[in-house]
Amino acid sequence: MSDKIKILLAEDEEVLAEIVKESLETRDFNVVLCANGEEVLKAYAEYQPELLVLDVMMPLKDGFTVAKEIRNLDEKIPIIFLTAKSQTQDVVAGFSIGGNDYLKKPFSMEELIVRIHNLLNYTKKAMLEEVHEGIAIGTYTFDVAKQELRYGGEDKVVLTHKETQLLFHLVSHKNELLERSYILNELWGADDFFTARSMDVYITKLRKRLKQDGKIKILNVRGLGYKLIC
Repeated sequence: MSDKIKILLAEDEEVLAEIVKESLETRDFNVVLCANGEEVLKAYAEYQPELLVLDVMMPLKDGFTVAKEIRNLDEKIPIIFLTAKSQTQDVVAGFSIGGNDYLKKPFSMEELIVRIHNLLNYTKKAMLEEVHEGIAIGTYTFDVAKQELRYGGEDKVVLTHKETQLLFHLVSHKNELLERSYILNELWGADDFFTARSMDVYITKLRKRLKQDGKIKILNVRGLGYKLIC
């Protein structure tokens, strides 16, 4: 089984659909592509995706209708609407149905990627808030609120705020690529030479924090980012 985040993409413009699908797959997502609303409902039931990207104007069933039906089954799955419509009432309608975000065509892939990451991170944070025992990282337990890392339930290390933030993002993307530019802008507010060097220092610190479990690795994917493997 793949550990990649599964996205259901619904877009009836064939060329655009293939471009978006290929771009998402290069970012380590697993993409299920649908060309109409009926296909979306079948694919949702079969593949259980973790996020939906829905074109509003689709044949058989439009994106709003599909989203409404899926919302009756799942209140939490993130939904992004893609549309050429720009009127305020259309945007309001999308959010009122249960959409989480709304991207107007034409759009850049970078903007779509950022919005996908933001929604996935928000969802993961909401889920992690329900966990009171801490997050398991191999034989470690990571307590985000207390900024603590415990090995085997005994040895405790208190992390700095920045270490906690970075480790949380790595854990949220466990066994996935955490993009370098995304995390630099998210935690440091800029993607430049100096912030990149600072992040490298913190990655080194976290590797030392986690070295007692030999199965845990923070891999450097050259030019792209990092992966926490455990």
